[in-house]
Amino acid sequence: MGSDYLSNPLIFLIQLLFGLYILVVMLRFLLQLTRADFYNPISQFIVKATSPLLNPLRRVIPGMAGIDLAAVVLMWLLQTIELALIVMISGMGGGLLSAMAWALPELVNLVINVFLFAILIQVILSWVNPGAYNPALGLIHSLTEPVLRPARRMIPPISGLDLSPMLVMVGLTLLKMLLLPPLQMLTGTPFR
Repeated sequence: MGSDYLSNPLIFLIQLLFGLYILVVMLRFLLQLTRADFYNPISQFIVKATSPLLNPLRRVIPGMAGIDLAAVVLMWLLQTIELALIVMISGMGGGLLSAMAWALPELVNLVINVFLFAILIQVILSWVNPGAYNPALGLIHSLTEPVLRPARRMIPPISGLDLSPMLVMVGLTLLKMLLLPPLQMLTGTPFR
């Protein structure tokens, strides 16, 4: 009981702090990829929060074909450090190389979850306060539109009801169910 008493809260704090920062870096990467409004106040916050770690990496790792490789490497490194710390605190087997491999399915899971939650938030806000604008809704729309647009072509709105978010959420959930288990098995991930 003694080791769990202190290790569980410590693991929780590590997951919280690293998870939030990795999420912010992921949002920066995805918002750049979707060409979201850079002057949005939330975009400005994300840029300021990630620049201290991202700018030095960009000097070493240039972007390629419009993809911010430095952000991808930063997310992977942060996820690796988080998992290595958790393994060390919990006394599980595996070292830094294992944590590097385990980081991949974790990041894939995060990117799918970002889209799932962004679509869900967009749907709920469209019911609660339709037609209203706020900075967060603008970014969510920029993020989800490239994923929702093809679904809208397949299922156009019926009597003003847009079913494309439901189709995309089902597709993302299926992708998560089909992609993550093989990735976790391939990398030997103990976090499932």
